[in-house]
Amino acid sequence: MHKTDIQEELYIWKRKIKAFFSSLVYYVCRVFPIDPDKIVMWTFEGQGGYGCSPKYIAEELLRRNREGKTAFKIIWLLEDTEKEFPNEIQKVKNTLWRRAYHLSTAGFWIANTRTFYGTRKRKGTIYLQTWHGTVAVKPIGKYRGDRLPKMAYLVSEYDSKMIDYALSGSRWCTNMWPEGLIYDGVIVETGTPRCDVLFRGVDEKHIQLRKEYHIPLDANVLLYAPTFRGGSQNKNRQVEAESSSLDFERLIEALESRFGGTWYVFLRLHPQLAAQMDAFPMKKNNERLIDVSQRPDMNEIIAASDVCLTDYSSALFESFLTGMPGFIYADDLKDYVADRGDFMFQLDEIPFSVACDNEELVNHILTFDSKVYDKKRLEFIKRLGIMEDGRASERVADLVVKLRLETENKT
Repeated sequence: MHKTDIQEELYIWKRKIKAFFSSLVYYVCRVFPIDPDKIVMWTFEGQGGYGCSPKYIAEELLRRNREGKTAFKIIWLLEDTEKEFPNEIQKVKNTLWRRAYHLSTAGFWIANTRTFYGTRKRKGTIYLQTWHGTVAVKPIGKYRGDRLPKMAYLVSEYDSKMIDYALSGSRWCTNMWPEGLIYDGVIVETGTPRCDVLFRGVDEKHIQLRKEYHIPLDANVLLYAPTFRGGSQNKNRQVEAESSSLDFERLIEALESRFGGTWYVFLRLHPQLAAQMDAFPMKKNNERLIDVSQRPDMNEIIAASDVCLTDYSSALFESFLTGMPGFIYADDLKDYVADRGDFMFQLDEIPFSVACDNEELVNHILTFDSKVYDKKRLEFIKRLGIMEDGRASERVADLVVKLRLETENKT
């Protein structure tokens, strides 16, 4: 056995021991009754804030509460309880005992990432997994092949056995979830709640974010959202960040040359990276570059933007629902594939151009053909059976209400 194999097995053994002792706390908390109206939510393992699909499901449920149709109590697990939330949502520090108590006494769990290894779910609790990615080029789960760390597989398998319903926004995701999430349970095609704002809130968010960041209301915005970098399930998880190789000045010049107007760039780190950093790592300041990494809701940023630029993030396949242009900047393409595994699509299958350096990116922007792009975009949406229409949150809320009534009828 190689030294790295021994280290991995030792790491897995330590995680299993820790999970075992954590699970004992859940059994202790079973002395408390389940509240069928209690819903526990979290995003990005507690590192995220009020965002992603749980946010939009919560807002729909709270709306129904205010109308007197439901009486749900929403608990949100957080590493940082200073983050802003609606007053109707109870913020809870994500410690083992607090987490175990609330998860053990909840009628529902709603999350966008895995539960915490060692968690135990009681009979009578319903777990809805919204997941934080949709259609994407980067592989997840078993699609990573032998590049999927053993610990990542164990955590995914452990969590998936507790999931009661996984949400899907496309036929492609429905077909992909069994291998991608390592999940063989029920998949419900509700649409993706976090995408609702892309159909029903674009004009509002355009104005709101420009006012908040003090830029002209008629300014154009490019969202740059690189995906998660660094970290592994076979060792202590770390995140490494380096200054982007993007030439932002050339990027802005190209945007203004091709599309006209004045352009700004919203810089958005992945939530798991943003939680560990105060700002996007930049070599120099530029008043046209605005760091929005600490903003908890990625999709309202997408809704406020006019163009999306990323490397391998699924955000691109959500931003294109509005019709906005999208570009891929992948300056570490070979290294990323070597580390992560083969992409879910051949790059010539997707409607976005792929640049490996600044020269290519600038050229792709300057020669962008909106008619060709829109044709490819609509064909891709149809081919993958993407079903987003801005009403996913309502469907998920309907599902929660239906399951709540079934629980009541059983008692």
